[in-house]
Amino acid sequence: MRLQTKICGISTPETLAAAAAHGARYVGFVFYPKSPRYVGPELAAQLARQAPTGVRTVGLFVTPDDELLDTVVSQVPLDMIQLHGDETPERVAEIRRNVSMPVMKAIRIASDADLDQVSAFEPAVDRLLFDAKPPDNVAALPGGNGIAFDWSLLAGRDWSKPWMLSGGLTADNLADAVRTTGAVAVDTSSGVEDRPGNKTPALIRAFLAEAAQL
Repeated sequence: MRLQTKICGISTPETLAAAAAHGARYVGFVFYPKSPRYVGPELAAQLARQAPTGVRTVGLFVTPDDELLDTVVSQVPLDMIQLHGDETPERVAEIRRNVSMPVMKAIRIASDADLDQVSAFEPAVDRLLFDAKPPDNVAALPGGNGIAFDWSLLAGRDWSKPWMLSGGLTADNLADAVRTTGAVAVDTSSGVEDRPGNKTPALIRAFLAEAAQL
């Protein structure tokens, strides 16, 4: 089965077009104002409508309240919600009911103990995403920090829901990451940027070309 790919933090027509043209299955829009990849609902709506058939649009939120979710969902044609904050399993289930679309929850990993929480989230989600736990500094974002975790923590694991691998993935390390974890879906953001928040079509193309070989 071909490796599924997600390019997260899309903010321009050019990067959306590159992702779509070179095989991305998902494109993500970040609705977290503190992120350099933030897009407002109006721009996200314009971009999402440019996504061709077969490319699924994902909205990334960090511990969102209902007002933000309602504002975005009412304006932006999304196929999935990604929750990347401190949402509890109960809150994830509530959001899933309210938005009436698939929900993916990010699980931030630094050690084996961080995987203990997965079982609580599985009933509440449609998909899991495993990302690196952010470093303990003020400037760190909930995700998109360009760091990887120990991929061997996922080796041989099995869960009841589909999952996606994230965290510092680039064209250079993607093959090793997939080989180590057995991932069939991957997500990158900072790995296709030349500086935080600035994706380039060339780096997107290189990442997706590598993914196509796996």
